[in-house]
Parts: sequence; structure tokens; C-alpha cells
Amino acid sequence: MIMRTHLALGIAVLLFFLPHVEHVWIFLPVILFASLLPDIDSGFSYMGKRPLFRPIQFFVKHRGFIHSFTFCTIVALALSLYYPIAALPFFLGYSFHLLADSFTVDGIQPFWPFKSKVAGHVRTGGRVEDSIFLLFCVVDIALFILFFI
Repeated sequence: MIMRTHLALGIAVLLFFLPHVEHVWIFLPVILFASLLPDIDSGFSYMGKRPLFRPIQFFVKHRGFIHSFTFCTIVALALSLYYPIAALPFFLGYSFHLLADSFTVDGIQPFWPFKSKVAGHVRTGGRVEDSIFLLFCVVDIALFILFFI
């Protein structure tokens, strides 16, 4: 999926959990950052185009290790040890990115290093993804109205 769909989904997750969060100004940027982070393994993505992440692309393939719950869990556990406030929003943003990508034609290897793949029928940037994006925009608006107005 493309950046805008991942952000719309990340915002929906953010708005759903926000009323229950104590440290809003940490939760908000971490969940949005984590909802885009798995795509650092692609030179075509918003995050992957950044010079900081370019070297990573020489060592991993797109939708490999970095696009796995294995990586997500390792980073979330490390955060829980060193910066616990960021662990939950990281895990939520990252895992919902993976969940969304699991519905695409390319799919993901959810439990790397195991080779099993989960894939769906949604084409990245296609009409179905456009519909999913619009659906989550409506969900975002509804959650905002429900919780904040």
C-alpha cells in the first residue's frame, strides 16, 4: 500500500487509542512514524527515499525481514526496555502497516525467517486501495467526531 493509505490507517488506530493514552505527545508521532517505517526497505517509498535509510536497502529486500512481525516485535521489546512509553504506539503503528500490506498482491513474510507468505488481492496504488484509503478517511473523521466533539 502507499503512504497515504498507511497514514489514514495509522490515524484511525491513533484516534481509537488516543482517549486512553496518558502521553499524547509521544504516542502521536511514534504511531505515525511507525506506520510508515516498514517501507524503509524500498527506495520508492516516502521513507525509503531518505538518505538515512538508503544503506539499509543494500542489505534487505523489500517486504522481507523489515516487513515482518519478527522485526516489529524485536524493536518493540527493545523500546519497552529503554523507552517504554514508545513501545505500544510503535507496535500498533508498525503492526497495522504490516496487516495492511498482507492484503496486497505482493504480501509479506509475517514470521521471518520462515518463508511462508501472506498475500491478498489488493494492488498497491490500485482502485481497491483507493477505496480503502477513502474508507479510512471516513473512519478517521467519524472517530474524531465521536471522541473529540
